[in-house]
Amino acid sequence: MKTVKEIAQLAHVSIRTLHHYDTIGLLKPTMVTEAGYRLYDDAALEKLYLILLFREIGFPLKDIQSVLDAPDFDRNRTLERQVELLKAKVTHLQNRIHLANGIKLMGVKYLEFDNWDPKRIDEYQAQAESLYGKSEAWQEYTQKAKGRSKQQEQALGEGVMELFTRLGGLRHLSPEAAEVQAWVKELQSYFTEHFYTCTPQILLGLSEMYAGGGSMTENIDAAGGKGTGEFARAAIAAYCKDLGV
Repeated sequence: MKTVKEIAQLAHVSIRTLHHYDTIGLLKPTMVTEAGYRLYDDAALEKLYLILLFREIGFPLKDIQSVLDAPDFDRNRTLERQVELLKAKVTHLQNRIHLANGIKLMGVKYLEFDNWDPKRIDEYQAQAESLYGKSEAWQEYTQKAKGRSKQQEQALGEGVMELFTRLGGLRHLSPEAAEVQAWVKELQSYFTEHFYTCTPQILLGLSEMYAGGGSMTENIDAAGGKGTGEFARAAIAAYCKDLGV
């Protein structure tokens, strides 16, 4: 049997938290001594770990209690489900890391090519100008976009998505394959010709966003098949590595 202090140290929670769990009936001590000390056995410690795993995933305490107190509660099934949810959280966090790296490396606001809805083009441009209005890439973009109609802008966006559709047909190859690397060069040239000088650093930042989750990844995967955004990231990473970036 362990004291509340020992349990708190093992599970890295506060004694106050354990007292609260006791008060609401979520985790009762195995026994309470005549002096009023709470004591916990191994079963109670395991239950605490289950609670903490649910908390890590984001479950409210009342929902955790409902699961653990259910008549058909199955320990192994619960653990399997927690593993699945934690893996999903890891994937989500990895996507956020890709997105953050993309923002850090890019140096210019990207446009989310979600079918290039003309109604959102002004919104994209306003956001980009407010964030990167002084960057060389943005200045170059505004010059190249000057005089282009909304329809022309939309057509350019659709051209990007056509490139990703083609990339989807190359996903059976290695990211380092010559055909894939030729595609990366074509993508870089397309951006340089129509938007701004797409340096390897900017290209690498874009690649992080392609695999970063959200609408950009969803639309790229819709164009080229599931996994196209991540494949683009790997292909561009290989391309930039060869350039020493």
